[in-house]
Amino acid sequence: MLNTYKYSFKAREKLLGSLSVYNVGHQLCEPEYQWGPGVRNHYCIHHIISGTGWYEVNGTVIQLSAGDTFILYPDTEVRYYADSQNPWEYAWVGFMGEDADTIIRATDFRRKHPWIKKGTLPNNLIQEQLGIIYDVKGSDYESAVAMTGALYTLLSTFMHYAQHEEDVQNSQMVYVEQAKDYISTNYSYPVTVEDVASYVGISRSYLFRSFQAIQNQSPKEYLIEYRLKRARHLLRETSLSIASIAYSVGFENNLYFSKAFKSKMKMTPSEYRKNQI
Repeated sequence: MLNTYKYSFKAREKLLGSLSVYNVGHQLCEPEYQWGPGVRNHYCIHHIISGTGWYEVNGTVIQLSAGDTFILYPDTEVRYYADSQNPWEYAWVGFMGEDADTIIRATDFRRKHPWIKKGTLPNNLIQEQLGIIYDVKGSDYESAVAMTGALYTLLSTFMHYAQHEEDVQNSQMVYVEQAKDYISTNYSYPVTVEDVASYVGISRSYLFRSFQAIQNQSPKEYLIEYRLKRARHLLRETSLSIASIAYSVGFENNLYFSKAFKSKMKMTPSEYRKNQI
């Protein structure tokens, strides 16, 4: 008779916004043990240690076995179940947070292909890292930080061994989106391209190449265009002076603002405002 078991831990609350472990565990399933059909509200990675089972998602049913890894995406209906003769044993970690989407996009997991077959990942290392997350589990803030730190290490392994052909472009897209988010929040301050690159965590030259590849423009051009877009809104909707508007959108030099505005719009800020009346 198979000695099945299940060890699991579920966090009581989400203590960290950027990335937080929701649950973690290790299970040797009973024959034909099934979860679903159902949906989760978080990501959940399962790494198969031994045995065999099936994973059903998006109308596809695939057989997976020891060394394979699959992921559950939030709000995506799935069903997975153990083999009747050789039921699988797996370890898992569920997680959520602001960084989760960005990180998963930088791995080989895809919504249309949410599994990674054995041979592309270091099996023992994945098992070890999942074990560390479980070992440091706890509901207090210190444990939450420890679990998240171990989770970042696990996810960085998936990123390191990513082999899909679109990896470079996807990484560039992630960096550009992060940069655009930063600009949309901080454009009114005198931020520079160096500030943006530092926030994203890459060099200025790589940020430049990423913007050229994804946006077909430099990050400086995008920053200026964004500021000018916000300036046009203020010119239309407020009675602020030109100097105040320039300062409000991140231009500390009024003359430079007027020159950049005219270069883009083929008219001065004052002329643009008059045309909106």
